[in-house]
Amino acid sequence: MIGIGAANLAAGLFQGFPVSTSGSRTAVAERSGSKTQLTGVIGAALIILMLVLFPGLFRNLPQPALAAVVITASLSLADIPGTIRLWKQRKAEFLLSIAAFLGVALLGVLPGIAIAIALSILNVFRRAWWPYQTVLGRVDGLEGYHDIHSYPTARHLFGLTIYRFDAPLIFANAKTFREEVRQLAGAQPSPRWILVAAEPITDVDTTASDMLEDLDEALNAQGINLVFAELKDPVRRKIERYGLTRTIDPNHFYPTIDAAVASYRTDTGTNWTASNREDVGGSDRFDPASD
Repeated sequence: MIGIGAANLAAGLFQGFPVSTSGSRTAVAERSGSKTQLTGVIGAALIILMLVLFPGLFRNLPQPALAAVVITASLSLADIPGTIRLWKQRKAEFLLSIAAFLGVALLGVLPGIAIAIALSILNVFRRAWWPYQTVLGRVDGLEGYHDIHSYPTARHLFGLTIYRFDAPLIFANAKTFREEVRQLAGAQPSPRWILVAAEPITDVDTTASDMLEDLDEALNAQGINLVFAELKDPVRRKIERYGLTRTIDPNHFYPTIDAAVASYRTDTGTNWTASNREDVGGSDRFDPASD
């Protein structure tokens, strides 16, 4: 691309012909066994010889014959095994690849590429808008805290909900975060703490900051504390700059989940219990059970 750009700049300065590339010509060359850039030089030399020595040789060559050559060569560009792999591994990317193919086939190369880029950006926003989120519990024999979807028998502390939100907290997903925390707060029996396992939260923008302030005030009115653990230092500094620590108790920020859990156990004297999971309205609910 640098070479083509330089050549076209020079052509503009010296009244030359603009040059471009062709995906089909590249495919034809590769299908014919091309290995180096020398293919283009030899092809140009042969075209000059044909124009000088045999100018009318291909005058009556049917267009379908040329089309057949291009189509046959272009088929080699289709990565069928790769497309099948996308279907098996990640269907969203498979659909993006099909959309890009249809855009190029029906509208042209540039519109097709534009469609693929636009859809890819929308897919990024989709993942940011509705990120994965879950409740964590403690699993016997495993260190740390784990997703209850993978470990339905994970244990929990009565009155403590450990909630993980796997995305930066920004304007696009602030409402999603708020609604999920409200659902967790509305569980019966009502939790005393909602502990946000904040390691995946790599950013908090101003819209999300306003949401957190309102959410914390609403939870406090219900007698529920919104607590954060493993919040990254740059994100913590942003929260302090936003003035959130005036609303959220500075003591409700813990370096690790273990530290937060230990503090909760000290305050409440609760022990780990087995969990009975019930799916109500798409959210995870817990019933207390004796230790």
